Amino acid sequence: MKCKLICMDIDGTLLNDEKKISDRVKRSIQKAKARGIRIALATGRMPRGADLVEEELKVPCIKICSAGTYILMGDDCISNKVMAPEVLCRMEKEFSERYQVPFWFFLGREWYVTGIDSFVEREMEIMGCRPKLVRASEIAEIWKRSGTGPNKILFAAEAKTIQNLRREIEKAGIPGIDMACSAEVFLEIFPQKVSKGTALTAICRKLGIPREETIAFGDQELDLPLIEAAGIGIAMGNAIEKLKARADYVTKTNNDGGIADALEHYLNV
Repeated sequence: MKCKLICMDIDGTLLNDEKKISDRVKRSIQKAKARGIRIALATGRMPRGADLVEEELKVPCIKICSAGTYILMGDDCISNKVMAPEVLCRMEKEFSERYQVPFWFFLGREWYVTGIDSFVEREMEIMGCRPKLVRASEIAEIWKRSGTGPNKILFAAEAKTIQNLRREIEKAGIPGIDMACSAEVFLEIFPQKVSKGTALTAICRKLGIPREETIAFGDQELDLPLIEAAGIGIAMGNAIEKLKARADYVTKTNNDGGIADALEHYLNV
């Protein structure tokens, strides 16, 4: 096929379970880039998390961060979608305090948390940085005055707690938000009608690339709009069944070089 853009989720897709990129996968992406194909990382991670992967790939990447809400081309932000700051107050009072679970939220390159637990500590280790420990309601008041809000909110907890939180948040009918899981322990909340798929469409429009000439990879619910928006949507072998069912192709797992196998299948790289 003719391909001008490859778009990849990071965790569970590009990275193996040890949070590394295999040499074989790295070489296949570098070969694609050498052919003039643009490379994009599409992740729930904040920009710093995408930066670390770009450095390891040794390939310049377009970065779709915070579940599609914040897009970087080089140092330029081409899209910055936010929710109303009042959403933070509701998450704090109605859900975080009730379930005794801290939550994370992001704006641009800034990472905020309402408490430190084992999930935050693990993310700090992966990212190599510390979040700002804050009261969400206080940040919401500041953002109301400046006319902005969070790109993304995230709850990290055991799978059963995440299921309960999601059910309760959906029942609350909060306007202006959508949500999806990026793992069974991560519930991501973001502006309504914004996704990795809308981000892919925005990049194609910006670069003049037909969506039919794109390939996308993913493994979780958060990646569904991405693989549906791409010309060829590819599910990893370790992907959830719902994503596999909607993909054009199912490759090997993230631990078995699935991206490299699919690029060899479609592009002979």
